[in-house]
Amino acid sequence: MTSHRLPTELRGRQSECATLDALVGNVRAGASQVLVLRGEAGVGKTALLDYLASGLRPTCRLARAAGAESEAALPFSGLHQLCAPMLDHLDRLPGPQRDALATAFGMHIGPPPDRFLIGLAVLSLLADVAEEQPLVCVIDDAQWLDPISAQTLAFVARRQLADPVALVFAIRGEHEDSDLTGQPTLNVRGLGDADAHALLESVLTGDVDHRVRETIVAETRGNPLALLELPRGLSTAELSFGFGLADAVPLETHLEQGFAQRLAALPGPTRLFLLAAALEPVGDLSLLGRAMQRLDVDLAASAPAVRVGLIELSARVRFRHPLVRSAVVRAAEVTDLRAVHLALAEETDPELDPDRRAWHLAHAASGPDEEVAVELERCADRARARGGLAAQAAFLERAIELTQDPARRPARILAAARAWHQSGSSDAALALLADIETAPLEGPTRARVEVLRAQIAFFSSHGRDAPPLLLSAARRMEAVDATAARDIYLDALAAGLMVGRLAGDVDARDVARAARAAPPSTERPADLLLDGMALLMTDGYAEGVPPLRSALNAWRTDEVSVADALRWLWLATHAAHDVWDDESWEVFCTRHLRLARQAGALAVLPIALNSRMGLHFLAGEFAEAAALVDEVSTVNEVMGNPLPPYGALALAAWQGRPEIVSGLTRSTVAEAAARGEGMGLSIVDYSSAVLHNGLGNYQEALRAAEQGAGYPDELGFSTWSLVELVEAAARSGHPDGAADAFELLTRTTRASGTDWALGIESRSHAQVSRGEAAEGYYVEAVERLGRTRLRVEHARAQLLYGEWLRRENRRREARNHLRSAYDLLTEMGVEAFAERARRELVATGETLRSRSVEAREGFTAQEAQIARLAAEGRTNPEIGAELFLSPRTVEWHLHKVFAKLGIGSRRELSGTLLNV
Repeated sequence: MTSHRLPTELRGRQSECATLDALVGNVRAGASQVLVLRGEAGVGKTALLDYLASGLRPTCRLARAAGAESEAALPFSGLHQLCAPMLDHLDRLPGPQRDALATAFGMHIGPPPDRFLIGLAVLSLLADVAEEQPLVCVIDDAQWLDPISAQTLAFVARRQLADPVALVFAIRGEHEDSDLTGQPTLNVRGLGDADAHALLESVLTGDVDHRVRETIVAETRGNPLALLELPRGLSTAELSFGFGLADAVPLETHLEQGFAQRLAALPGPTRLFLLAAALEPVGDLSLLGRAMQRLDVDLAASAPAVRVGLIELSARVRFRHPLVRSAVVRAAEVTDLRAVHLALAEETDPELDPDRRAWHLAHAASGPDEEVAVELERCADRARARGGLAAQAAFLERAIELTQDPARRPARILAAARAWHQSGSSDAALALLADIETAPLEGPTRARVEVLRAQIAFFSSHGRDAPPLLLSAARRMEAVDATAARDIYLDALAAGLMVGRLAGDVDARDVARAARAAPPSTERPADLLLDGMALLMTDGYAEGVPPLRSALNAWRTDEVSVADALRWLWLATHAAHDVWDDESWEVFCTRHLRLARQAGALAVLPIALNSRMGLHFLAGEFAEAAALVDEVSTVNEVMGNPLPPYGALALAAWQGRPEIVSGLTRSTVAEAAARGEGMGLSIVDYSSAVLHNGLGNYQEALRAAEQGAGYPDELGFSTWSLVELVEAAARSGHPDGAADAFELLTRTTRASGTDWALGIESRSHAQVSRGEAAEGYYVEAVERLGRTRLRVEHARAQLLYGEWLRRENRRREARNHLRSAYDLLTEMGVEAFAERARRELVATGETLRSRSVEAREGFTAQEAQIARLAAEGRTNPEIGAELFLSPRTVEWHLHKVFAKLGIGSRRELSGTLLNV
């Protein structure tokens, strides 16, 4: 964009305009750009956006949207403003994305679209439009976007990497907690003294004492709008001597008061027109004209407001500044507000725009109105169907206020609270639940309230509150719906396992005992899982493994619904590795991840990713695991409620990187404790034990493993810590501790009987044995683990056997096993254990150099994942849909992959990726 002469309102903005010029130049050159203009009201953000927009044609396409305070509850209103002119490209999107966006915009009826699919659809839409011409998207007043539009645009901003698309937002400076925090930011501040004085001089009409001028510049902090507007609200005497500056009020309030004074001087019909325009933020002149006719006001009444510069009229109404809009609404009488809302409702098409019509009707009501409340419930249902959970909650809250029938009130409050929780606003949900709990409730409603409160606790930072709340709800539900009660018991058991050592008065074992006393089960997979897990926890592995294995077999069939799979597959996966069933583990975590991605179920996707990641670690598939670590980070960005970095911590531990583990351990422990996730602390202990056993720091490994194994009710990770404890104790001169840990371990492995379980048992047994017995157990461990997919465990068995052989002075035999272990561990990237094997080989007389897998590979985790998907035959749109990227960004990554591999096309990938 070529710089042009700056208008008066951009005096002193050469630097800011140069930044915008550079942004457009980069987009024209094919680069993605994101910029957030932050500043107080009136500082000139909108003027800068207008400057940006004025210089784009003909080489760039412009798309504009603006948040509006009165529209903040209407789902997708901001997105629809931005994307509506581009919907001729909708048919070019992948089917699921196209359908999700069309449903969100009310273009057809479909299942509720997840916000992940919406975000991906908008990302793809902008990228597709930008293929024809670089695209600049300008979003003003972003602080007033409806929540789902704000979250979606923030997601798109984070994922634009290689498309010629710019996203430029303007947001009030005080909104520091917005979704855009962390994006490139241009802080728009007040003008410098010279420019501020010059701008003030341009609007002063009389002689003003220079000291008063200095005071005005100082107190407005160089705010351009304040400098232009403040003199208009003061008389000549007040301005000349500075008496009108005595009221010390916030600048924004002062500006709004100035606008309010100017409004008061306008004719009544003009003020009524301005009020209608303020309450109809789209600025539709046709609609405004019809509404004005109902109020016996002619459209010509707008002329005085145009003359004094409060609004501009073209195809639509545009206010001089958002503070004018807010001043109009705040200055209005209640009767006028209701009358204008009613007129707008009556002229809004009930077929094309039923939600906005109902919203106007709700604000036109002077008291309880059941008919409008029912219509708001319908709006809430439509909002939910479009994925607007926050809007659903807002509609329901207004319906609650208008409810006449007391019997309907609890159900509406509960529905609104559930919507707030699902939209991520737990505080709003809890406030509603506190209201409903003061009223007498029938049994089912009371139980549902308790369930929702427990779910909020489980998914918030107070997870330790979830088991007792869910347990109480399950018991209350037994008298109403036995099947629903058993489902809640299963949720309670899952919560108890997650809370683990941090449980309060109720832990997982308490839930298990209560579940066993619950009404008899059916043959549903969920019932079988509950019975098997409860029995294992109360009676031990010998009693619990057989029924739990039957449950896992049921979960491997097609009888499990998608809803049940998304809800409980993580628990079935947990149960699978609790009983050393790696076959079921792979089946479950693969299916869970696939379903979560297909459904765009962001609440469960991080859990599914972490479950799949764990299997990758033990299988030695560290490139795949690292890609999933990156994906978890991306999903956490989208959700805004990140899980602790369990996967990143475990990856660094297996790779033998103590400096990374040390930093991640501190943050993970703090976050897990704050969230009430005792299982997370066990993951930290287990990972630390793995790290230090790999490094040969056996005393450190012993301390971590003892801590991790100290909470057997957490099952899997506690059991795995026993494995590390046997090795650490045996190698640090604590044979009795090793023997005790082995004894506890066998209670789980012998009941399981899988090659994984018995291979680990044999490997551990060898470490607490001597002579021929030890060797026999090592041989059995190598054979059994070699038959599993768990290559890391197999390699560690060879390492331990080789170390034992060397200590027995059988160097030639030791070299064979140590060489095999070293090659496997190096190939997989298990660097600390590989270095341990190298040192042992050197001790047998071999000469080796340390090798770095990282240096050998040279791919980022995301590049490796994209390369593999492309080699499998996936198209760029398919890869982008799975990895939250636009197709062009996928292509950009692939070109980098080609360059690193020295190839020129996708056809050459399959044969080249064998060592990646």
